[in-house]
Amino acid sequence: MSALPQISESEFEIMKIVWQYAPVSTNDITDQLMKTTAWSAKTIQTLIRRLVTKGALSYKKQGRVFVYTPLIGEDEYLSQKSSSFLNRYYDGHLASMVSSFMEHDRLSDEEIDSLRALLSGNKDAPLKEVSKKGTASHNDKGE
Repeated sequence: MSALPQISESEFEIMKIVWQYAPVSTNDITDQLMKTTAWSAKTIQTLIRRLVTKGALSYKKQGRVFVYTPLIGEDEYLSQKSSSFLNRYYDGHLASMVSSFMEHDRLSDEEIDSLRALLSGNKDAPLKEVSKKGTASHNDKGE
């Protein structure tokens, strides 16, 4: 896996929108982020420019509008970040990370059941995402 650009948390918020809606205009990105952040349009445009400079986004000018597409895949980026996190905090040992989460009651019974199904080779097991409120919901991406 090739080295991907370092993306800040703020830049990652931009990337999530681009991954979901690409190709997407500056105005659409700004509209989406102004619903969920207190960032100004100028701040958002600065973050977009940084992502272009870093090689994470490309753009085309369509009339008077800039339209952005990702140059790095969401799965590739998340995979590399997950591996980096695992190596940094758990010396690359997934079992140590899961054990830590279990010891501190951070896994629900539903999540443990999903992990058991995955480990037993049941690739059809429904994966769940847990919202910030702690309730499980099906992943909309079918992952």
